[in-house]
Parts: sequence; structure tokens; C-alpha cells
Amino acid sequence: MNKLALRQLEANQSVASHHVSAMYISDKECSLGTDAALLRGEWRLRESMRKHISWRTGGIADNFYLPADLQDFAQFLCHCPNDLPVHIIGLGSNLLVRDGGIRGAVVVLHARLNDLILVERKGMRSVIYAGAGLPCAKVARFAALHGLTGAEFLAGIPGTVGGALAMNAGCYGAETWEIVEKVSSIDRAGGLHERDPDMYQIGYRHVALQPSPGSPNREEWFVGGWFKLKQGDQTTSRQKIKALLTARIHSQPLNFPNAGSVFRNPPGDYAARLIEASGLKGFSVGGAMVSTKHANFIINKGDAMASDIEAVIAEVRNTVKERTGIELIQEVRIIGDAIGSNR
Repeated sequence: MNKLALRQLEANQSVASHHVSAMYISDKECSLGTDAALLRGEWRLRESMRKHISWRTGGIADNFYLPADLQDFAQFLCHCPNDLPVHIIGLGSNLLVRDGGIRGAVVVLHARLNDLILVERKGMRSVIYAGAGLPCAKVARFAALHGLTGAEFLAGIPGTVGGALAMNAGCYGAETWEIVEKVSSIDRAGGLHERDPDMYQIGYRHVALQPSPGSPNREEWFVGGWFKLKQGDQTTSRQKIKALLTARIHSQPLNFPNAGSVFRNPPGDYAARLIEASGLKGFSVGGAMVSTKHANFIINKGDAMASDIEAVIAEVRNTVKERTGIELIQEVRIIGDAIGSNR
């Protein structure tokens, strides 16, 4: 299927996907097979995901839900069939959705779980609570406004608090979990939990709940976090944020749709350096290209399909391995089906 035909198909399939809100899941038994109580959020069927991920490409989600608030999100999970795949996203900045779309349900938390509160201030120590749907940059600005330091680096993370917690996102020498005091999470049954950092395995771009007897593979998502910060001053924090954003503008291809860093940095080196040294700057497949500004970014030149981006990722990984002996580990998450795959 060519790109024009694919986009026409998406347009036809998503015509009726808007303005469907506050509906009973029982009205959609054909897609979910459940008779849940009334949900207060916004429900869409056959929603194009290209509008919801920063690469601005990808297929259609069979079911798409925007919860009204945390309680509504919990109600949604409580009534979902156990065998229904559920994908939680924020700003879609570290995500690629394949062209064949997503089976199951996609839940978007951005602009939904957006509480931002200064919950404690004692001497030189303060704690901020931030909901999972908040952009990280907003948390950085909020902390600076209150004269707190330690969160400035969050301004350089192009995602939400939930995503930053899920992958221990970081930039410019700092990582999210370095300032985490505790987190709030929700399980597949809609149950809420408060957890300390020592309940997780935390590493470079990696966070996983410690396995426990009887439930080694629990599925949970972050809904918020408490962040421990130190007393500083507004002027210094704002200057740090400004300098960080200026550096980002100069070093990253922000004028094209992208998903941020595609690969993790290997120990003692940088993925961008290895990619550039392998002669891959400017390498392209269809509308996807390795940025000539920052080699660890793959940009959408305007008409890239998800398959183009995935092909570039594969070529970069294979070429770097051949030429340097180092196997790059992918940082972006890829979900969904390829066109023509069995569903």
C-alpha cells in the first residue's frame, strides 16, 4: 500500500472517531467485550496515532481513551478485559507506532493527570508532587518559580513525568530518579500504590518493579511522583533552564518531527559519535533520515512512514555493529503491527 492510499484509508477510518465522549463501554461491546459503568473521559474509535506521537507518523489505534482524571483512569482499567492490551502514552515523544496500527486500547495521560503541588518546604529541603501527564518542562519551570534547584534538567526532556519515570529519562548529566522521593502507580486492576525507589530496579534508561513472590510480572504504570529538591533562587534556576534550552536548540533538529535520542549511549561513549563515525549522517529511507545536526536523532522529513523509520533504525544498528563492534541498544519504544501482519 503506498503512502497516499494509506493516509486516505486512515482518513476514512477516523471520520467518526471524534466527539465520542462519556459513553458506556457496553455500547462498544464489539471492540472491548465488557459492560463497564459509565466513564467520564473521551472515547474514540479508530484514532490516528500520527497526531499523538512526536514523529507524526504511524497507524490507527482500535480504541483510544482520554481519562477525565485519575479516578476515571482507575475505573477504565478496572473494567478492561484481562486479555486486552493496554498502552499508556504521554506526549508520544519516545514512541513509534507501526503503520498497521495498535490492537487493544491506547490511553493518553498528557493534560489529564496534571496536578503540580509544592507539598513540603522545610529549611533547605522541599518536595514537589507532579502528575504523570505533566510535561517535564513545566515541572522544571514550577520548581524555578519557587526558588528550588535540582529539577532544571527536566526542561530538556521532551516528554511527560510518567514517561520520564518509566525510563529514568535524563539529559546533561542528570537523571529523573536522582530526585525521586517516592512514586504513585496504578495496576491493571485499577489499584493505586505508593512506592519508594528501593522497590525498583533503576539504571541507565531502565526502570522495573522488583519482582515479588506470587506476582513476578506485575503490570503497573506511573501516575505521579514526589520530587526532592533543594533551596536555590529563581534567577539562577531560570538561567540554567535558559542555557539548557539554548544548547538544545543549537544541537538538536527541533525543526523536524523526531522522537529524541533513538539509541542509548554505550558505556564510555556516545551513540551519536558512533553513528557519525560510521558514515550514517544523512542516511535515509523514504521520508526518514538520520539527522545531519545530531546523528542520534532520526527525523521525519514530512512524509515518512513508520516502516521507513524502523528501517533506518535497523540499518544504523547493523552498520554501527559492523564498523565498530558495538551493538547500540534502542531507546525508543516500538509498538503496533506492521501492515499486512497477522492480527
